[in-house]
Amino acid sequence: MSKGGAQMLDDKKDGFFSVCNLGSQWSLEQNNVYPGGLFASVGQMGIGFGVSPDSPNPRDNGGIKAPFSDFFLKYLPSQEEIRVVGVAEGEAASKTKKKVGLKLKIKVSNPSLRRLISGAIAGAVSRTCVAPLETIRTHLMVGSSGSSTLEVFNDIMQTDGWKGLFRGNFVNVIRVAPSKAIELFAFDTVNKQLSPTPGEEPKIPIPSSLVAGACAGVSSTLLTYPLELVKTRLTIEKNMYDGILDAFLKILQKEGPGELYRGLAPSLIGVIPYAATNYFAYDTLRKVYRKVLKEEKIGNIETLLIGSLAGAISSSATFPLEVARKQMQVGALNGRQVYKNVFHALSSILKQEGIHGLYKGLGPSCMKLVPAAGISFMCYEACKRILVDKDEEM
Repeated sequence: MSKGGAQMLDDKKDGFFSVCNLGSQWSLEQNNVYPGGLFASVGQMGIGFGVSPDSPNPRDNGGIKAPFSDFFLKYLPSQEEIRVVGVAEGEAASKTKKKVGLKLKIKVSNPSLRRLISGAIAGAVSRTCVAPLETIRTHLMVGSSGSSTLEVFNDIMQTDGWKGLFRGNFVNVIRVAPSKAIELFAFDTVNKQLSPTPGEEPKIPIPSSLVAGACAGVSSTLLTYPLELVKTRLTIEKNMYDGILDAFLKILQKEGPGELYRGLAPSLIGVIPYAATNYFAYDTLRKVYRKVLKEEKIGNIETLLIGSLAGAISSSATFPLEVARKQMQVGALNGRQVYKNVFHALSSILKQEGIHGLYKGLGPSCMKLVPAAGISFMCYEACKRILVDKDEEM
């Protein structure tokens, strides 16, 4: 017997034709199917027998009466031709099979708002995940709690416990969420404007992602730098301030508004190569992935690895400027030397501590920045797939 959906059970003139467990009368003379005697099998229980509508005694077909035959004969036309199409069981199963999984979609019609929300969520999640490493890195850069990662970790645990590892994280999230939102929005906008369409000549002689990354870094830094300085102060001088607002007020009263932007120059100098390298590496690695593997869609794990590698490249290249920026932000606290500018800070650190001083904390910095970059890019791409327009799936 065939395994298809259409099966003939009797090759006689008044045979029985079964389609998906529905019986119908089969006429070999006219090659037509007549619904003279239909019987639906429920739960594979019971047997149906077809009854010919042309029989002189439709109630008797070999002495066996079909259930409800009067009902079907009365209400269904007996001479209307019905076309039966057989469907293989495997094909039918594949059509009815449904994918199992949670698909969350939130409609946000404005594309700019979608990017801003995605960037804010990505920044908040990534920074919270790596907050302990950020705290250790900051202490290593300024040398306030030890000279190695283990020493700093033990000192924090003895002084404040696990809570100390997340000190300043709330300020960090408040700073990073709008910063990352602005940064990713600026990158996507500038990169889209500078990228040539297929068949068009390049608009600029350098890669568009390089310029877009630099613009993104500068935009976010200018708008969120005061929060970065307050976060650093709260991390280092934990007993001097009671919170974000208290830190702002005390800095303004004692040191003036200009203190909120102390270290801005090295930050801008550092963020331009960092952001440009980071976004250029990320964009390039994504293109290479698509070209080599011939896959347009990039999964979450692949995005995490690509973003982490891009973060490692960019952070290693610009780390000395980050050290100088942190040193300038701390200022004259605890009798520390006050640096006039970024070049003065770099030369002083190099003279006093050597080349090792410029890369102090590189290990924990990479431990923090590399996964942070990967998590940030992964969350950003995932959020863009969740936040969609009704006719567009990003």
